[in-house]
Amino acid sequence: MSPSIPRNDIFDEDVPILIIGGGPSGLFLAFMLEQLGVRSLIAERYAARLAAPKAHALSPRSLEMCRQFGLDVNEIRKVGTSRKDAYWVNFITSLACEHVGKLPYERMDAEVLNSTPTMIHNIPQPAFEELIAQRLSNSSLVEIRKSHSFVSLKQFDDQVITTIEDRVSKETYKVRSKHVVACDGAKSAVRNFLGIESEGEDSYETMMTIHFNADLRPILQEQVGMLHWVMDPLVSGFIIAYDLSGNQVLICSFDSKKCPTESWNEEYCRKVVDAAIGATVKYDILSFRPWILSRKVAKFYRDSRVFLAGDAAHSFPPTGGLGLNSGLSDVHNLAYKLAAVHHGSAMDALLETYDAERRQVALVNSKQSVKNGNKIFGLLKTLGTTDPDVGVARHNLYHKICDEKAMIDINNGIEDQREHFDNLGLHIGYVYGNKHIPENASLYEPVCVPGARLPHAWIKLAVPEKVQLPKIDSSYVGGEAQKAAEMTYSTLDLCRFDAFTVLVYETFSSQIQSAVQEALKQVPASVASSLSLLVVIQGVDFALQPGQDKWDNVVSLKQGQVVLVRPDQHILAVLDRNASAAHIVETLRGHLAW
Repeated sequence: MSPSIPRNDIFDEDVPILIIGGGPSGLFLAFMLEQLGVRSLIAERYAARLAAPKAHALSPRSLEMCRQFGLDVNEIRKVGTSRKDAYWVNFITSLACEHVGKLPYERMDAEVLNSTPTMIHNIPQPAFEELIAQRLSNSSLVEIRKSHSFVSLKQFDDQVITTIEDRVSKETYKVRSKHVVACDGAKSAVRNFLGIESEGEDSYETMMTIHFNADLRPILQEQVGMLHWVMDPLVSGFIIAYDLSGNQVLICSFDSKKCPTESWNEEYCRKVVDAAIGATVKYDILSFRPWILSRKVAKFYRDSRVFLAGDAAHSFPPTGGLGLNSGLSDVHNLAYKLAAVHHGSAMDALLETYDAERRQVALVNSKQSVKNGNKIFGLLKTLGTTDPDVGVARHNLYHKICDEKAMIDINNGIEDQREHFDNLGLHIGYVYGNKHIPENASLYEPVCVPGARLPHAWIKLAVPEKVQLPKIDSSYVGGEAQKAAEMTYSTLDLCRFDAFTVLVYETFSSQIQSAVQEALKQVPASVASSLSLLVVIQGVDFALQPGQDKWDNVVSLKQGQVVLVRPDQHILAVLDRNASAAHIVETLRGHLAW
């Protein structure tokens, strides 16, 4: 990095944050920065959004983050696959033939709403991107330039000069920014330019994604589901049913030595899709592309003023649906930190926590994805479908599913996939600073410790207007109308994206309010104008809904705990009711690096 400050005539434009890549992570980051009052420019190398649906699930945590920043989750649920259609994972010989078994797809039972206000929702990645892009279309703080690609960058003490190419005119120009965030995918040009290596490995599995359009409802009838694992040996993969009446993706594994990727064409794709469907159906092949099942995590996420996020920082196998959601959590973690530095309420050292916090989460998620993949393909081997002769393999498959003893092993093998399709613990249970790898990704127990997401409970607001968020519509779950009426606001809604939140019980609120007011007087003058510290009082500002008493046992405000929550809804500190102004200031200083 050069310490010298470049002359003003060597750059063409100036923007606080330059984002390379306009996929989900880049768009979501720009949207959050806009809400935080920070201007950004997105340089996206492609002219149009890629048609293939890619990722299909927004995790509970991703939806919580969307809600916090004002994206209406009620509207998001109107796009994509309904809960009814997405509820199951089916294990089948083909869509039209034998149904071997099934598991629930993630946690879409009503009980999960005691852990999160926003259960998982299945929506094609391009549709989610379009929702954000529409919100940004009239923004004065965000500009999106398509067909503009990264060329190079040079870093200085207080800025970055990045060269961008207009891929239409072939002209290049230079952008000066305070920071650059690379959201340009698994083949990140920025990461490669910086020479940042990754840890991980490629597996022996070569995969093919086939995007096709077909009405599968007449075939599936009552056997609907989000994922359909097809055991036919020609397929050995799964169908993602984005829309049972139209949009489908088949992801299959194949032996690239016997069937080289260059030999694949539409005719062969049709042969594989026909085997997966198992009946004559009219459909169109929209695209197909090969890829390698791999796990990669960048060895570091920051190089001075440049950050990696999303697939540029990590790429996982699709087994678990953790990639897209990890990327959204990356930029949620980074957005408030960039804004705090930009507005002057934090020093640059705050940005060092991004790598420390997010990289560990990616390592855990990537290993879980590989574990899931190994288990599911191990199940296929149990069925004898890996014989090189397709006819023999198919015979083995049907022989086994007709054998009572063999079916015991098959059912056990299917049951062993349950963790693969239930990652609630990974979605909402990660704790920044904790390097423990969970034994079971499905298990979630709320905790009130620094680094954890604030536990969720349903609440009644004394003044709903203070939250400035629409009510959550939980009626899609069904059940009693009264119950749905009680599930409209969450404790997470108490945490503003542009402020630190102090949660306290009413009995102890007077002393804490005085300490907070005094703390704001003691912070550096350069910080005071841009630092927001809000006190929220249980028993005054909000109360728990009936049946939510577990929250009191975890978040012990009634026992005198005082919880300081970061703008990203993660706990910064658990204080005592006697916390002084000096203690509060010291806690904030430790995080914001004054």
